[in-house]
Amino acid sequence: MPQASNPEADAPITGGPGAVWTEEAGTDRHRREPETGIDAEDPVTAIRNIGPAQAAQMARAGIPSATALRAMGADAAYLAMLRSGTEPHFIAYYVLHMALQGRPWNDCKGAEKAALRARFDAIKGEVGGVRGDAALERILDQIGTGLRR
Repeated sequence: MPQASNPEADAPITGGPGAVWTEEAGTDRHRREPETGIDAEDPVTAIRNIGPAQAAQMARAGIPSATALRAMGADAAYLAMLRSGTEPHFIAYYVLHMALQGRPWNDCKGAEKAALRARFDAIKGEVGGVRGDAALERILDQIGTGLRR
């Protein structure tokens, strides 16, 4: 993995796929953008398949950086997102899992997808009061349309 080059850096630090930053002497490693709460030097969007809309949901849930997201893991991060008002959607959930594994978003299939569906339903159940009919959403996901929001 290529290292960031900075002559004033104490030591290069690398994260998972897509994350490279340096720690500069005498400074905090991360800088947050005040309007969004997103860490400007380690954004969650540095992780493949995480775009601006999901990054905004993560910031609202208190997940400001790719490092924080990796430390939490997909299940805890998705639970935090639901608790902060994100509407549940199975595809968004499994895309998050694939993203943290550095895999294409549509790589989830078969038994793995079924296991993630069971975990998604359990996480959704922990939050309670979230919108969505699980049986309907399952059928719509099977035919590739998902819920219309």
